[in-house]
Amino acid sequence: MLGLGTIAKKVFGTPNDRLIKATRPLVAKINALEPEFEKLSDVELKDKTEALATRAMSGESLDAMLPEAFANCREAARRALGLRAHDVQLMGGIFLHQGNISEMKTGEGKTLVATFPAYLNALTGKGVHVVTVNDYLARRDAEWMAQVFTALGMTTGVVYPQQPDDEKRAAYACDITYATNNELGFDYLRDNMKSELSQMSQREHNFAIVDEVDSILIDEARTPLIISGPAQDRSELYKTIDLIIPEVLDEHFELDEKSRSVTFTDEGNDFLERRLSSAGLLPEGQTLYDPESTTLVHHINQGLRAHKLFTKDKDYIVRNNEVVLIDEFTGRMMSGRRLSDGLHQAIEAKENCAIQAENVTLASVTFQNYFRLYNKLSGMTGTALTEAEEFDDIYKLGVVEVPTNRPVARIDDHDQVFRTAKEKFDGVVKSIKEANEKGQPVLVGTTSIEKSEMLSQLLTSADIKHNVLNARQHEQEAQIVADAGKLGAVTIATNMAGRGTDIKLGGNVEFKVMEAIAAEPDVDHAVIRTRIEEGHAADEEAVKEAGGLYVLATERHESRRIDNQLRGRSGRQGDPGRSSFFLSLDDDLMRIFGSERLDKVLSSLGMKEGEAIVHPWVNRSLERAQAKVEGRNFDIRKQLLKFDDVMNDQRKVIFSQRREIMESQDVSEITKDMRHEVIEDLIDTYMPPKTYADQWDMKGFYADVIKHLNIDEPVMAWAEEEGVDDEIIQERLEAASDKYMDEKTETFGRETMLGIEKQILLQTIDGKWREHLLTLEHLRSVVGFRGYAQRDPLNEYKTEAFQLFEGLLDGLRSDVTEKLGQIRPMTQEEQQAMIAQITAQQKQLAEGAKSAGQVPAAKEGARPGFVEDDPKTWGNPGRNDDCPCGSGKKFKHCHGKLA
Repeated sequence: MLGLGTIAKKVFGTPNDRLIKATRPLVAKINALEPEFEKLSDVELKDKTEALATRAMSGESLDAMLPEAFANCREAARRALGLRAHDVQLMGGIFLHQGNISEMKTGEGKTLVATFPAYLNALTGKGVHVVTVNDYLARRDAEWMAQVFTALGMTTGVVYPQQPDDEKRAAYACDITYATNNELGFDYLRDNMKSELSQMSQREHNFAIVDEVDSILIDEARTPLIISGPAQDRSELYKTIDLIIPEVLDEHFELDEKSRSVTFTDEGNDFLERRLSSAGLLPEGQTLYDPESTTLVHHINQGLRAHKLFTKDKDYIVRNNEVVLIDEFTGRMMSGRRLSDGLHQAIEAKENCAIQAENVTLASVTFQNYFRLYNKLSGMTGTALTEAEEFDDIYKLGVVEVPTNRPVARIDDHDQVFRTAKEKFDGVVKSIKEANEKGQPVLVGTTSIEKSEMLSQLLTSADIKHNVLNARQHEQEAQIVADAGKLGAVTIATNMAGRGTDIKLGGNVEFKVMEAIAAEPDVDHAVIRTRIEEGHAADEEAVKEAGGLYVLATERHESRRIDNQLRGRSGRQGDPGRSSFFLSLDDDLMRIFGSERLDKVLSSLGMKEGEAIVHPWVNRSLERAQAKVEGRNFDIRKQLLKFDDVMNDQRKVIFSQRREIMESQDVSEITKDMRHEVIEDLIDTYMPPKTYADQWDMKGFYADVIKHLNIDEPVMAWAEEEGVDDEIIQERLEAASDKYMDEKTETFGRETMLGIEKQILLQTIDGKWREHLLTLEHLRSVVGFRGYAQRDPLNEYKTEAFQLFEGLLDGLRSDVTEKLGQIRPMTQEEQQAMIAQITAQQKQLAEGAKSAGQVPAAKEGARPGFVEDDPKTWGNPGRNDDCPCGSGKKFKHCHGKLA
């Protein structure tokens, strides 16, 4: 009997069906325009872009121009790439333009889909960002789709790590810019650390299309992007603690795999106190519960986490004496990414690698808050429906399931559950062998490098030829994935999410052509392509006969999406295929989430060794377990975001203030207001309202006036004058300080003084913001304990963070006023002393290099036209650039340091 919901859906259709139906008239309009656009010449296609751009900039809505723009883009793609977009691809593009997530199955051509909304939205001249998961895909997609955009008369740029600044600015200035999520986030932070508008890279955040949107906005959104600088070196402490952790026994700690946390028991604390005292780390009479032990306790906890929660070749690998993290979702190495709070150093000590200095946060942002900066956001992926609630809740993004161009012909088997891991892997090898004997290509999914290498050994023993793709084979990834659809190919892959290269049955033609051209450089390329395309058709047919690609997963992931991504590798564009999951009660998900009940069921069924249970009920119970884990992870991310939102509001204020200062030609009014507010604060402190003159602390007031304003006025005598009140003293001080600063401006020259004021403002804001971030980090780590006092940690955090921010602004006014009060031109003697010091340092450096057997190339001299006491001749170096005097020091440590 059908449920009421099912009956209603049959009558009214699902909300998704209604959305699809609503786009059909638009698709029909685009198709109707096709004959007209086919007649246009290449030049007329570009002219059409100019005409559309003029209409967009004069205020016509993009929705009204959509059919023409999409028809123009479709024709350009057909000519440039030989690809004519299907109706479902146009639908996907329409949903992206509307600010939704288009869920499109693997192989449906998402890369081409993105060109339609990107082109339409770039007509406004405000730029469009297409976001990908890695640098290889950003470059590949930019290069590939640039042919379409060039045919339309638009510019395409690509942003990548370590890119020269001029090139990066040019890439962001293009109509369409391809970049990774990491690089976009870091550039946003870097831009807000620059001191001049001309040095900034990004324009406004207009429209972003995020490829593999679930991977970027959900999986990677757990950890914020951080730009950091080195802190105090504590490498010896990490090494000492690492020697103690292996002595810790099982009864000394409690491990919770569900929440990935590990804590010491009371017995463990007693053991540690004895052991740390004997090692000389804990002073006599001091316990781990004393406030003085906070740092030590933090390091011990991180050491324990490094040993008990982080596994080599699963969570990280050791490469060139360096600990490199592995992305748990894509299996890729994350070079340059480090764990915070000293955890990375604890792992380095555990693996006996060189311990790099800890870092302090200079700037940070979460992906959630970065991507919410865009006026319009959209995304595409093969798997988003399971996380639709989170996309709606956090990003206000709807998820639309776009139908496939051809019906899916893949057969999805029920899960096979074995008692032990050994039985499971025996079953996996047997199944691979069966498929391999009939020539069916097999893609085997594993959850860790360790398991992929163990399975590789089993296949080698069984004499089955295969390829392994994991973080160790990162460089050959595209080639291995391209070959995975060849007849008889067996590929073992660690987390196939977002690999970006299509697995085509019979192999990838483009890769085959490139290989053949490299092997036969003298043969005509067209001849090679024709030969390979003819051979490929036969190969493709043979693979289809064998059953298409067989996806075999050796474990279920915590997230259903990752399983669906792996499954979706098979059956693209109506191809035949098959997917199967082999599980055991030893798997992490089964072990942590209720394998005991299942074990009893299997025992009662009297299963023999090597047998598997296959039943839809098992699938459903596993999916429920996965949904629970997903829900918990969503709650964690939501909570993280609530805390980050507090900082984000403050970040926006600071960044907008910085930008305002950089845009201002003259900031003297800002510094004047700050100076007057400092004077007002001093009056309030030392001459409180409703008090008499004999109650005022004039000695303290006089000392602080000299300290903050650097002016020596007879304030004590003023207080004794008849009829003088606090307001008169305030007016006199303001006038005296304004006069002092005017004299200073005359001495330096107006232009120089304006530059000095701007630099001091920006440097002080940056310094204060860095201190504030560190304080907020510490507050965040302890505020959870307020819950024990029946107080909401989030509200406590909000209140205290606001008070800290007010303190930051007060301190900012005071510091800027003090620094400006103390600057003065260098005397002749000071200049000579500085030159002598620099010369001595250069000589010392050169001698040091000689003694090390490395004579460096001679440093370039001073910048042409450089005059020591004329800052106008110094050019415009950044704080971290080499000083123009040729000293070899950074500008901020040399002539950029104000005397």
